[in-house]
Amino acid sequence: MNIVTLKPSKEKSLQRRHPWVYANAIDRVEGKPAQGATVLVRAHDGRFLARAAYSPHSQIRARVWSFDEAEPIDHAFFKRRVQRALAHRQTMVRNTGAVRLIFGEADGLPGLIVDHYTADDGRGQLVCQFMAAGVEAWKEAIVDALTGVTGCPNVYERSDVSIREKEGLEQITGVLAGDEPPETLIASENGVRYHVDVRNGHKTGFYIDQRDNRALVQQFAQDRDVLNCFCYTGGFSLAALKGGAKRVVSIDSSGEALALAQQNVTANAFDAARAAWLDADAFKTLRRLYDDGERFDLVVLDPPKFAPSREHVDRAARAYKDINLTGFRLLRPGGLLFTYSCSGAIDAELFQKIVAGAATDARVDARILKRLGAGVDHPLLTAFPEGEYLKGLLLQIA
Repeated sequence: MNIVTLKPSKEKSLQRRHPWVYANAIDRVEGKPAQGATVLVRAHDGRFLARAAYSPHSQIRARVWSFDEAEPIDHAFFKRRVQRALAHRQTMVRNTGAVRLIFGEADGLPGLIVDHYTADDGRGQLVCQFMAAGVEAWKEAIVDALTGVTGCPNVYERSDVSIREKEGLEQITGVLAGDEPPETLIASENGVRYHVDVRNGHKTGFYIDQRDNRALVQQFAQDRDVLNCFCYTGGFSLAALKGGAKRVVSIDSSGEALALAQQNVTANAFDAARAAWLDADAFKTLRRLYDDGERFDLVVLDPPKFAPSREHVDRAARAYKDINLTGFRLLRPGGLLFTYSCSGAIDAELFQKIVAGAATDARVDARILKRLGAGVDHPLLTAFPEGEYLKGLLLQIA
């Protein structure tokens, strides 16, 4: 058995059940573990700490499979993990055809994302992202567990993510089991039908993590003028239309995404006259709308990841402040701002400070009505704050 022994006092995070071992915490490695191989992690005095997947190319040198010394890492292990994850979703998630089935470390499968789509025509589709050496090494066993436990025969891989390069892995996509996905599948959520492009869309084709927040926008949209920035395929826009918004103006720089958004309007038989789609840069368009005297009752700011790493935090903070400043200025008195950050390097405290600074510069009194995050199918380990990538605030101005 390959053994990783930590430097003195470096076992504390594992004792708190944090699932990562950094390269600089390791004193020595016994054996020659291959990429993704299972290793025993021991404290400097020889005490067992965990079984983990070894990644020789990554600064996260080992990711924990189990803190139980008696639990082997084999095909049965992955089946148990998938069964546990599915049971949680079946208990906690309702009214949706799009569910995050596996959420990496929170489900005991570090580096693995699996989304489960159930289309309106009954087709089931699993979409996976293998983002670490351990899950890559056990890919066949994981796919077998997924199809066996869920009964869904179709598995598509979307491991076209840059983080794989840090693991020494190439980006890859393709069918892992079953049939090729259709060009788009239609899945319903809270009474709204969405076209999902699992082969070419962002992430696995849809922002499943925003389900609860879309429902909240739907709840507050009645008779309001709504602005949705960075709208992608219109998730929040469709929710606002379903909720009875008077009009919805949506901005995105992808013409293909906007075309799919307009197909979503048709799929739901919404009045297309209530929806305007702007193929444009959101930063510039926000300022232009303000200069033109446009005002709204509800604004959604859900930008892409501005800070992919800590080196980008300062630049990202300026970008977040920029859009939130203009977002506040575009609101009528009593207006609502739904604002988000999906940058893991921007924590909730810093994000709130950025938004507060924007409110000050906009000369508005803003009240936080609710803190927002991902749904219950994106659980967070108490020992792993890094899992909380999506932060949001619902604010109201006086």
